[in-house]
Amino acid sequence: MPERKKLTEPEIRKMEPREADYRIYDDATVGLYLRVFPSGAKSFGYDFRVGRRRRQMTIGPWPDWSLAAARERALALRRDIDVGVDPALEREERRRAPTIEELAARFSEDHLPRVSPAYSKANRSMIDQYVLPAWGKRLVEEITPRDVERLLGDVAAGRMPPKDRPRKKAAKPEEPSPKKKPPRPVPVRANRCGAMLRKMFSLAVDWRMREDNPAARFYLRPEVSRDRYLSQDELDRVVDALASAPDQRMAGIVMLMLLTGARVSEARTARFDQFDLAHGTWTKQAASVKQRRTHRVPVSPEVVSLIRARSDLVAGASPWVFPGNVEGKPVQDIRRFWTGILETAGVADVRIHDLRHSFAAFLVSSGASLEMIGKLLGHTQPSTTQRYAHVMDSPLRSGVGAVAQLVRPRLRVVK
Repeated sequence: MPERKKLTEPEIRKMEPREADYRIYDDATVGLYLRVFPSGAKSFGYDFRVGRRRRQMTIGPWPDWSLAAARERALALRRDIDVGVDPALEREERRRAPTIEELAARFSEDHLPRVSPAYSKANRSMIDQYVLPAWGKRLVEEITPRDVERLLGDVAAGRMPPKDRPRKKAAKPEEPSPKKKPPRPVPVRANRCGAMLRKMFSLAVDWRMREDNPAARFYLRPEVSRDRYLSQDELDRVVDALASAPDQRMAGIVMLMLLTGARVSEARTARFDQFDLAHGTWTKQAASVKQRRTHRVPVSPEVVSLIRARSDLVAGASPWVFPGNVEGKPVQDIRRFWTGILETAGVADVRIHDLRHSFAAFLVSSGASLEMIGKLLGHTQPSTTQRYAHVMDSPLRSGVGAVAQLVRPRLRVVK
């Protein structure tokens, strides 16, 4: 017969360990027992039946769980059992339920290989920086819309979730650290993270990890497009700096961007077999462009000359127009080189991607239509090209000004 008595906190404190663990059942609460281990540790448990099956489950260790709390938990479990719920089975199912870490791993393995390399890299970065530090160990089914908004709020404010890193004890008092700069708001990053979470949880529904999508209606923060274009004077200085740069391989990548409006990833990974120099065309394969569609564009004689010069230098040693320092790979990064070019040219606040915007602006100034610009840049949505509409104001204003000059002499003021 199991040992029974009315448990009290003083009685529990006095209980001594034995060679084997033993249980004391509480007379005041049916099914509740205290388990005493040989090590001296003590833990509350609950003994019950569901149908004809006997079940046991741990409530929690004493003294983390007081006797009063354990009794209250036992009564709550009894109420669940009375309505047909098996709390032990429910706990087992929760233990088997997928975590955010598991969802992120499947998302990375099954979905990200299907998208462009740049999009995949950005998504993996957001998962590692924001999602896993905040939610990694939580169950997929636990995440609520409020959790999503809280996380995206932190991302938009530039706050990074803390990482679990052990702190080393200092041998001597540390000097006061300089004041850190306040985080820079990044609402666009929050929108991209929200879109990723919406897709991730949509797939979680398809994979039967949960029934709904907590990120389906996340708050989309206003985005202000960056309108920074090179002026003609700035362009001249940048071109001069490129011509005198020691690394003409890097300079060639920037020139290809200036001459074609290509994205940095497209120029950096350009291959000789993509160019038809006889007809002056560049065919970018779907795998290398953002819109995941083959993009064929005409190129100028200057681009043809650039590719021919690169072909003579590479001399068949690599399929890449701009081979990198690692054998078999293209150039990986040009940000440091671009920073040096800006310093040499005396130009400030120009990102490498702004060269693409400048290419479009120069096209507008030369009279090109938005439809033509969209085709040259590979835009799939007219709204993307619409951002350059305001640049057309200058030539349009010149046109209406010319009409005004014709009309003005024929007008007279009526008092």
